[in-house]
Amino acid sequence: MRAVLVTRFGGPDVLEVAQVERPSPISTEVLVRVVAAGVNPVDYKTRRGDGVARWVGQPPFIVGWDVCGVVEAMGYGVTRFAVGDRVFGMPRFPRAAGAYAEYVTAPSRQFAHIPKASSSTEAAAMPLASLTAWQCLIETAQIRNGQTVLIHGARGGHVMADVEEILEEPE
Repeated sequence: MRAVLVTRFGGPDVLEVAQVERPSPISTEVLVRVVAAGVNPVDYKTRRGDGVARWVGQPPFIVGWDVCGVVEAMGYGVTRFAVGDRVFGMPRFPRAAGAYAEYVTAPSRQFAHIPKASSSTEAAAMPLASLTAWQCLIETAQIRNGQTVLIHGARGGHVMADVEEILEEPE
């Protein structure tokens, strides 16, 4: 399968489209055919050796966490999904998930069904941004029904719908 590899720590020039072995799901995992992958600041930070590089390890590795796609196969014990289901998630974070590839495997509990009204592009942009918002607003600020919240200066992920598209670092 094709994947975008970080060949060494550095700028966008260290990214290389390469052929790698397609992963196989083990027990409780799903194999997802990637339709779109989100691009977040943690991706370029990890590519240059910062971010969560200490958990991902030394290059070469496939970066990327926000992913959406279609379930292609399941390991033993997976009951949440069926082959053909549209799913999205942020698997294995902060360890390597390999979303910038044609296929990704991860525990089924790290995926959710894509809402019917959401496109694949929208679903790929949701995981990190929505989880961050949830943690800030619900878990930390403990907002409740009826409260008003002002969010300004929000900035974050983008979507990569093709694994060959390589984005520059933001300025």
